[in-house]
Amino acid sequence: MKPLDEIEREIAANTAAFVIGPYLQSRAAGKTVDTNQRSFAARLDEAVGLAAAIDLDVVDAIQVLLPALRPATYLGKGKVEEIAARIKDEEIGLVVMDCALSPVQQRNLEKAFGCKVIDRTGLILEIFGRRARTKEGALQVELAHLNYQKSRLVRSWTHLERQRGGFGFLGGPGETQIEADRRVIQERMTKIERDLDTVKRTRSLHRASRKRVPYPVVALVGYTNAGKSTLFNRLTAADVLAQDMLFATLDPTARAIKLPHGARIMLSDTVGFISDLPTQLVAAFRATLEDAIEADVLLHVRDLAHEDTQAQAADVQAILRDLGIDPEDGQRVIEVWNKADLLDPAEHERQLGLAELKAEKARPVLVSALTGEGMGRLTDAIEARIAVSRPVYALQLEPGDGKSLAWLHANGEILTRQDEEDGTLSLTVRLPPEREGAFGARFPQAQRQH
Repeated sequence: MKPLDEIEREIAANTAAFVIGPYLQSRAAGKTVDTNQRSFAARLDEAVGLAAAIDLDVVDAIQVLLPALRPATYLGKGKVEEIAARIKDEEIGLVVMDCALSPVQQRNLEKAFGCKVIDRTGLILEIFGRRARTKEGALQVELAHLNYQKSRLVRSWTHLERQRGGFGFLGGPGETQIEADRRVIQERMTKIERDLDTVKRTRSLHRASRKRVPYPVVALVGYTNAGKSTLFNRLTAADVLAQDMLFATLDPTARAIKLPHGARIMLSDTVGFISDLPTQLVAAFRATLEDAIEADVLLHVRDLAHEDTQAQAADVQAILRDLGIDPEDGQRVIEVWNKADLLDPAEHERQLGLAELKAEKARPVLVSALTGEGMGRLTDAIEARIAVSRPVYALQLEPGDGKSLAWLHANGEILTRQDEEDGTLSLTVRLPPEREGAFGARFPQAQRQH
């Protein structure tokens, strides 16, 4: 028997879909402008990317500019009729609307189009359902999905019997059964909330055990598809799913790694941010960002080759602020300008120059996670941020005390070394906080510098 996710991929691949971008335009200084900072074309491209992330067969992407929204159908009457005719002619099975539809608008469009309609929130939930791998991720997705669907009579309930996977918007029982299921849905939500409490307690215990081996936590954050997972793989030599696909990572993955100068860190990959992420999803996935909230250093990974890189960065910074993190804090946040390999040589030099113009504390690091360019600069920047909070000691070792020297190399960083005439070694060393106790017991004569 085929696995569930494989069956879903086959269903999606055989479902002809339209992606419709209904964007509200405003008029300023005689020009039509987007109220969202992004070009309409880039927004529609992103919506197509989201649809591709669940393997839909996107037949066409249709941009519709709206002077105003219609309460009943979101789109104007003429446009609804025009699209309905195309849907019939081209045998389209699903329409993805790149906006948030009310339950009434969704039902009215389904009636007019004669096919299934999902909005941006429903599409993101489908992706979340496919990608969530941990127990907590799956529970958070299901809870968000149930909450979203509670008021919608749409055929999307097969996931009530599932343990994992997507949410099967393409099949499932009919509306009569859905109405009968309302009580079951509420009971399921209550049970999920209880299960989540248990999982969160377990997670906090894991975090507490990590703190007992208190490596600094370095978390990767950034817009979806910015290359975080590829960078994570590059730094850790791990094999985390890294594809050119929106929302490839949904569950945080953490690895302990040793940096070139000896410092050990816990590196954590997190879910990608996205513009217009519905508030109920931000709340549902706050737990997956806990590693970021508690991180000592954040790497804000940006796709520098993307035409909307500035707008994407602004979205990430806004969500960081919502989480109580100051994105301008150069001591804690390092901007990583990724995908340098996609820049032409002139643009590459220009970006390097722009980075150099910034103050050292807030200087971005230009890298290519794919080719490895800039990894030395990045690890240096991480080590510099971590070093600020680490104690530095001066000490002397007796001639021939190779054992102590080896201990210092294994457990700290030797910053300076001077060989005296009598064979004594004068050293300054920097230590991770977790080794300070053992160091003090072994070298009581050492003098703390800062």
